[in-house]
Amino acid sequence: MSRPSGLPHTDRTPRPRGVTIIAVILLCEAAALLAVAGWFIAGLLTSTPTSLGGAVFMLALLLLFAGWLLVVAHFFFRGYRWTRSAALVFQFFTVVVAVPTLTGGVLWVGLMLLVPAVLVVHQLFTRPVVDYTSRSGENSTPVL
Repeated sequence: MSRPSGLPHTDRTPRPRGVTIIAVILLCEAAALLAVAGWFIAGLLTSTPTSLGGAVFMLALLLLFAGWLLVVAHFFFRGYRWTRSAALVFQFFTVVVAVPTLTGGVLWVGLMLLVPAVLVVHQLFTRPVVDYTSRSGENSTPVL
């Protein structure tokens, strides 16, 4: 009997370096979003927003995206298949923000957004990463 496709990688093969690289980048992106949320909270406490509802909504989105990235990074590191698409979609959104930032003249911020996103997209499609997140085993123990 085979396992459902959403289950993690469970045999004892070593974790590819690309999986670790992607998980670390996702964790760094989540930490950056949490830092932006903290900066946003500080701004809300020190000044009056134009729209309180909009400001609260933006803060909720920042926290939601940061939490989601933490979950994706954790389960990607464990080898779950569904995390590849979640990581890819987030990187595309990052590129959508990075390109106008670069063309707007904020070079360092644009590069800090673009370079990790391109690295993650590249690593997502390498053979070891795809194999690691596509396997399933029946009598194996999970990799911790």
